[in-house]
Amino acid sequence: MPTLPLNLRRAATFLGVFLLIMVVIEFNTRLEELNRLNDQREEVRAVATQAIQTQMALKTQVAYAGSTAAVEEWARTEGHYVQEGDQPVIPVGQPGSAPVIVATPMPLPTPMQNWEVWWKLFFGK
Repeated sequence: MPTLPLNLRRAATFLGVFLLIMVVIEFNTRLEELNRLNDQREEVRAVATQAIQTQMALKTQVAYAGSTAAVEEWARTEGHYVQEGDQPVIPVGQPGSAPVIVATPMPLPTPMQNWEVWWKLFFGK
């Protein structure tokens, strides 16, 4: 009977080592998942920060577009308006030089559909 407790001890030792290995494997799995989730969190934070910065920039542009300064800027640059007291300058060619001829492009004819061609053939205009 003295051999029985030795085998029981050996089995308990092997069982303990096996359980310890299983706990370490589970711990490593959880650490990997934690690292993956932390990486995802950082990506989401970066995207959220970028979205907030874009939103703030757009709000700034909207606020500027509704301001008087934006209207004045547009009126002077694109609208070609002048304020009271301004002296508009109109460029004039040099005396004796040939006038600049601006060629107007010829409009391209629009192709007619088949049914339109047949309609004109049978019914005139």
